[in-house]
Amino acid sequence: MSKVARRVAVVTGAASGIGRAVALRLAARGCDLAICCDSNLEGLGETAEGIDRLGRRATTHQVDVADRDAVRVFAGEVIRDHGRVQILVNNAGVGLVAPIETMEPSDLEWLLRINFWGQIYCTQAFLPHLLEHESHIANVSSVWGICAAPAQSAYSISKFAIRGFTEALCQELAKTPISVSLVLPGGIRTDIARKARYRAGAGSLSDPVTAARLFDRVAMTSPERAARIIVRGIERRKRRILVGPDAYLLDGLQRLLPSGYRYILPLVHSWLESRGDPALDHR
Repeated sequence: MSKVARRVAVVTGAASGIGRAVALRLAARGCDLAICCDSNLEGLGETAEGIDRLGRRATTHQVDVADRDAVRVFAGEVIRDHGRVQILVNNAGVGLVAPIETMEPSDLEWLLRINFWGQIYCTQAFLPHLLEHESHIANVSSVWGICAAPAQSAYSISKFAIRGFTEALCQELAKTPISVSLVLPGGIRTDIARKARYRAGAGSLSDPVTAARLFDRVAMTSPERAARIIVRGIERRKRRILVGPDAYLLDGLQRLLPSGYRYILPLVHSWLESRGDPALDHR
């Protein structure tokens, strides 16, 4: 029997991408689900249908994780509908491609409210209920929470913050029935690049179409493969879950060259810009 069977799991940002794949994987492993998103209700419904086909129960919730009061209501709905919660996957997130010079403060605030504060609000709202059982929290950071990259300062700020928050949370909960995982995905083939905000100054990566095409080329891991890795990590109560070969590569690079990696990533960025020329796309 699966180690997560018969548990109730909450997955944020479950309308597509990693969130949907994780929700379906948890359902396949025997979980009932409470899934949420902010606006893509059609996608959320499709995720729920997939869970139903797997023979598990799913409730859907429209929640803006950047709204603390809405998150508190969401937690109450989950307990009302399911009676308990034992797994929380904080996955909801957005992207912003902009150099610091042209980045609008409002863009940074928008991203941090979702990527960072959303995880804090969800963790605090569900924590009293998680403490009642042997439970697990998985916070999705990124390889850009290990290394910082040009034009990704806002995203890296949020993902480094999630890394620090999660590592502190793990220590605070060490003597409780809750285990905590920091999830560090590399490039996962999702729509995050298409849904990101873009600002001038990042070369060809300032163009959403070109950036999305590039992301599709370099993203090495499918959402389904990522979900298998993440759920296996939850089942094994791993504190750190690297997802994809590029995640291992960047983790190793940062360990080997903790200061020097910053000389290498701009070269990669320049190479990606050259690859972003639409004339190079022969598919």
